Amino acid sequence: MSRKAEWLAWLSSIGLFMGLIIVASTTAPVSLLFWGFAYFLLFSAGSISLGNWMDRRSVLRLDADGVSYENGLRSVQFKWPDVQNVAVVPTKLGKRVQVQGAQSHFTFKTMGELTMAGQLFRAGFADGEEILARILEQTKMIVKAEKDGMVYYARA
Repeated sequence: MSRKAEWLAWLSSIGLFMGLIIVASTTAPVSLLFWGFAYFLLFSAGSISLGNWMDRRSVLRLDADGVSYENGLRSVQFKWPDVQNVAVVPTKLGKRVQVQGAQSHFTFKTMGELTMAGQLFRAGFADGEEILARILEQTKMIVKAEKDGMVYYARA
C-alpha cells in the first residue's frame, strides 16, 4: 500500500497541534473539541503507521509439516492437523482469510486491487489464492457454511 495516507495523517495531526498551540498562546483558550480532534488525528496516524509496519513485516510460510505466520507483533505456528477451521470473508481489497487453531489464529489477505483517483492500490499477499488453496488441501477441509459471500471451512 502507498504510504501517502500515513504521511498525510502525520502532517495533519502535527499541523493541527502546532496551530492550536499558536492560537492558544496568543488568544483566548481553544475549545476542547479542537484538542479532541487533534488527538484523534494523532491516534489515527499512529494506527495507520502500526498497520503499515505490521503489513511490511508479515511473513507466511507453508511447508510439508504446517503453516507459520509472523507480522512483527505475533508469531503463530500450526502443524496441519492443528488447524481447526478457515473462514474466508470478501472485502473491497481481496479476501480476508482467518486460519483458526485451538489456542490461536492468524489472518491474512489475498491480493486485492483498488483504483482511486486514477491511482492503483494493491494490498495483500500476491499468491494469496494459492496459499488459501494449499491450506485447504493440506488440512482436507470442506465448505461447512456459506452466507453473504463468507465461506466457512472445517474438517469433514
